[in-house]
Amino acid sequence: MKPVFFVTGTDTGAGKTVLTALLTRFLRKHGVNVAALKPICSGGRNDAHALHAALNGALSLDEINPWHFRLPVAPLLAARCERKRVKLSQVVACVRAVQNRFDMVLIEGAGGLLSPLGENFDSRDLITALRAQPLVVCPNRLGAVNQVLLTLEALPAGIIKRTRIVLMSPQKPDVSTATNAGLLSEFFDTKRIFLLRWLGNRIEPARVLNDPHAGRVFEAIRQA
Repeated sequence: MKPVFFVTGTDTGAGKTVLTALLTRFLRKHGVNVAALKPICSGGRNDAHALHAALNGALSLDEINPWHFRLPVAPLLAARCERKRVKLSQVVACVRAVQNRFDMVLIEGAGGLLSPLGENFDSRDLITALRAQPLVVCPNRLGAVNQVLLTLEALPAGIIKRTRIVLMSPQKPDVSTATNAGLLSEFFDTKRIFLLRWLGNRIEPARVLNDPHAGRVFEAIRQA
């Protein structure tokens, strides 16, 4: 089956969109026929627009983001406020339809792993239903180890073995920024822990993709 990667985070604002969009551009640059989806979002479609730009027309905005709601709260509540319902089976069917057209699919979740996406399901349920490989994104700062371990604890045992962890460096590192990956390696396979250094307040994709460090990280994530 064609691979599906699910980008989730330890919280909202962890860097999921940045990673998904840059990884999409990197894969396309290297000839991979990849799709990037943000199936559900609330509080605006900025994340979906970023993926749309990264795909350069390979999918329409509505294909990337079929369900979007105005209120900036958990998607489940935002949908209910508009008297709408989103079911797991609908989202899975949408992803599978796109999967048939591409060699790889990247999916960005909304919020953290257990943030309710729709009626009786969250990102964990979607990962399980799609047999996806999780990419857990976390800001590389004090508290990261606890946040990552809690997220891993919430994943089914069989899925943890396929998980990758990406620590996103902050503009101003703290003492833990240099030690979090090492400490996490005592609990998780060090080959599946990746560090992405600070990319700037305004990310320029072309510059990032020409950065040897970023390129090595993206390729390692792909191959892990």
